[in-house]
This record gives sequence, structure tokens and C-alpha cells, in this order.
Amino acid sequence: MNSRERYYAVTHYEPFDHCFQWEMGPYEETSKRWRREGMPADEHLAALAGYDRFEIAPVQTGMVPCFDYEDIEETQDYKVYRDSSGIRKKSRKDTPPPAMPQYLEYPVRTRQDWKEFVKRLDPDSPSRFPMWWDSIKKQYEGRDYPLGISAGSLFGTPRNWMGVEHITVMMYDDPAFVEEMMDVQCELFVRILKKVVLDVQFDFAQMWEDMAYKTASLISPRHFKEFMTPRYRKIVDVLHSAGIDIIMLDSDGNLEELIPLWLECGINFIYPMEVAAGMDVVRLRKKFGKDLRMGGGMDKRILASSKEAIKHMVDEKRTLIAEGGYIPGADHAIPPDVPWENYIYYRQLLNEAA
Repeated sequence: MNSRERYYAVTHYEPFDHCFQWEMGPYEETSKRWRREGMPADEHLAALAGYDRFEIAPVQTGMVPCFDYEDIEETQDYKVYRDSSGIRKKSRKDTPPPAMPQYLEYPVRTRQDWKEFVKRLDPDSPSRFPMWWDSIKKQYEGRDYPLGISAGSLFGTPRNWMGVEHITVMMYDDPAFVEEMMDVQCELFVRILKKVVLDVQFDFAQMWEDMAYKTASLISPRHFKEFMTPRYRKIVDVLHSAGIDIIMLDSDGNLEELIPLWLECGINFIYPMEVAAGMDVVRLRKKFGKDLRMGGGMDKRILASSKEAIKHMVDEKRTLIAEGGYIPGADHAIPPDVPWENYIYYRQLLNEAA
């Protein structure tokens, strides 16, 4: 089986040779540690880990243009800067990623800010497609790997524009403003998708939200249904019209109360299923059945412990792996406390699974 055939078989519960090999991968500091511990510098991690090839088409569904990066202040201890999303941040120099920066200011604070910001969301901008897009489309015709198309974000991206507190308060104080932002997003994705989904045979679509804490969603199911469900359905209708039936969504945290709502909208593959947030993939399969496809679910904290614990973690998911509808992998980007030896052992176990 090639990677494309394997991906289709796994996500459609058909017979496959072994599980599809893919996950979010390591942080930069993790890769630095692994090179110190023996990871060959001249080989790509995907080959060393046995990952299947997996690509997203280079179609830009975000803001165009992005903001110019700007250094604002720097001391011996920290740096203040404005990133490409327009967010002003403060980072300590003694805590490299995956440590989070402090978020100081967001680009959309008022409706006046929005009037300027929305100019970056023009679906007809020529920058949304590479200059060589026609050539790329021809190359995709004979591919042997799964190809996806970005289908955007309705909550996660506006949350980045305004901040969690601001957008959630606005759902009560000015819901029309939130609806306007989501309508703009929805129209952006629908118009871009209509330009490409009938020209290229995609294997999946990919969305991103990051809309949950450790114990629950950032917004209520009621607000999800009010603000997001009708707009998700417009996007999903375009994807389904082109035969794209696997719609993946990346969100951290405890998503359990949102999963049935996503399934109702046609979004049927959720990852990375963070174990520390209570996302147990074996239990969730029993609860939601085969309607829900999943990725991730391997506790990154256990990857930093012992080989015995790693083996037990993989073994308890072997039945789920063999059943299909599940792509095992780390439950987020792999942190720098995971030794190279542990990582290679873990990937060997998954390469032998099912």
C-alpha cells in the first residue's frame, strides 16, 4: 500500500497493511536535544520515524498580507515584539519554546480596528494561490500520498485577533460583531474552496480551532450552535459536493461536549486528543462509535518516562489501531523532556502495530 491508499483505508475502516504513521512532531528544542543524543543530522525525521507522507495544498486561507514583524523593546531578560498576526507579545529569554509568551495586545479591539483588519481577508487576493498553481495541480494528479486542503477556523482565528476574554465577552455584549467576523471567515473559506475543490481530488480537509481548556470548551454548546453550526455547514457542504468526506479538526483541550456538535456538522476527524485533558481515545470510540475518527491520543508525558510505560500505552490501543479510524500519535507537539531513545522505541512500536 502507498501512503494515500493507507490513509483512505484507515479513515474508511477498510483493510490496511499497517497503521498510518503521522503526528504533530517535536518542538525545536526537542529536536536540538535529540541531535545531541544521536539523531542523525543529515536525515529527515520523517524518514527516521517512518512517517507516511502527508501534505496540505499551499492555498492561503488566512490574512493576506500578514503584519510585518516588529521589534518593540528588548532587555537582558525579555523581548517585546509584534508578530505576523499583529499580536504584541512579551517573551522571556530564559524560557524558549514550548514556553508560551505573554500576550499584551491584540489587533482587533474595536469595530474601527475591524474595518481596517478585514481588508486582509479578501478572498480574491491573488496571493492566495502560488504563481505556479497550475503546475502544482498537474503534479498532484499522480500522487501516492494523501493531500488535504485548509478549510479554516471559525472561533480559533477570531480568538487570536481579539483574545479569549474579549471574544467570549463579545458573544454576550455584541453578538452581532462576532457573527460578522464569523460570516467574513465563512465567506472567505467558501469562496476559496469553490475555486479549488473541483480542480484537485483532495483526500481530506483540515480545520483548526483550539477552543477548549483542560476540563471543558471555551464556549458553551449553546453558543457553538448559535454562532458556528450554520457556518460550519456552509463550508462542509462545499467539501461534500466535491466528494471530500474526511474533515479533520485540530483542537487542544477537553472537547468531549463539542464532539457530537462537530459530528452533526460533518466534521468527523478530531486530533490531537490530549490525554491530560481527559481525552481517552479508547473510551471515546466506545462512546461515539465509528462516526468519530481520531488522531493522536498517545500521552507525551509517558514518552518522557520508561519504555515499559510506553509499551503499555501502545498495547492498550492496539485493538483500536487494528479497528481503523484512528491514527496513533503524540497528543500534541513532542516536548524537550522526551529522550531520543524513548522516541525511537515508541515509533518502532507503532510501526509494528496492526
